[in-house]
Amino acid sequence: MFELIQKLFGKEPKGSKNIAKERLRFVLVHDRVNVSPQYMEAIKDDLIKVISNYMDINETEMEINLTRSNTQVALVANIPVNRMKRNLSGE
Repeated sequence: MFELIQKLFGKEPKGSKNIAKERLRFVLVHDRVNVSPQYMEAIKDDLIKVISNYMDINETEMEINLTRSNTQVALVANIPVNRMKRNLSGE
């Protein structure tokens, strides 16, 4: 399960403290919005496909999270951009 968290959030935490924090964060987000890890991975894959048409991104450091306030759920994405692509064809 932890390997899925690492893949999902694109980070490799160091030390047991950080590992525990990442696991707790994942469990809390999942419980708050009731979204499966497979669904989150599908969202991330789709974002990568679309954004990669316009810019080169660092997929390994990309993070996506769902957060919930009292009445809304928000998708929050942190996507490091290496450079913009020059044309719309993605070349």
